[in-house]
Amino acid sequence: MNVHPLQRAIEHYFSHPETATDFAVQAKALESFFALRTALEKGELRSAEPDAASPTGWRVNAWVKQGILLGFRLGVLTDLSSGGLSFIDKNTYPARVFAKEDGIRVVPGGSSVRSGTYVARSVVCMPPMYINAGAYVDEGTMVDSHALVGSCAQIGKRVHLSAAAQIGGVLEPVNASPVIIEDDALVGGNTGVYEGTIVRKGAVLAPGTILTRGTPVYDLVRGQVLKATPETPLIIPEGAVVVPGSRAVTRGNGAEWGLSLYAPVIVKYRDEKTDLSTALEDLLR
Repeated sequence: MNVHPLQRAIEHYFSHPETATDFAVQAKALESFFALRTALEKGELRSAEPDAASPTGWRVNAWVKQGILLGFRLGVLTDLSSGGLSFIDKNTYPARVFAKEDGIRVVPGGSSVRSGTYVARSVVCMPPMYINAGAYVDEGTMVDSHALVGSCAQIGKRVHLSAAAQIGGVLEPVNASPVIIEDDALVGGNTGVYEGTIVRKGAVLAPGTILTRGTPVYDLVRGQVLKATPETPLIIPEGAVVVPGSRAVTRGNGAEWGLSLYAPVIVKYRDEKTDLSTALEDLLR
């Protein structure tokens, strides 16, 4: 595997905390960080990227995540206020400013995209929504109102993150896989995907579905219970349709009181009817 020209510099400055206080070294460290930030915004670098040789199909670039953290260490609080609103943040992570030539729709109404993110052409940002540093959002995706794309999260092509969807970021530890939503997935409203979960291509998460590393998913179609392992995160299969469900508590007070626990359930796999029901997404882009 080829080593990126920035990797050794980023790893060096990250491993030396005195970088933030030694002004001579700090200038060189900032130069490396800004080069990394530019590469992230161009989509030339990613905190995680597809890798067919990996058990999950994805490889984490820990050194890139180190570079993102380095930017926080090197930054100083700055007045970033604009439009009559007050913003105080690290000067290394101001809000991104897009041009019409970028081909990205950022609809007026309080959205924000932080520096160090990649947002591809034809992405639609509906207000208010937020995309954090290190995230990657690919072509044709819609980030709907009140949706969050967390730091380092990877969002594929033609994904719809519906209103109030929360895609958690995993910046630390640096070797941990971020949340990944692959191409053509539909993430329903008020859905939360956290702790490195991978949602495979074309999967549908019904509104209100919550997925974490500790969440077992019950596949009624294939008769399996999907769980994370010490080596791999929770992985939702390609084309799966996941809905919120429940399972009865069968012992102790829970059984006596008739309680049940939340349990996401795969009720089917995507077919022509499912695709027809999601065709409206294309009309909104």
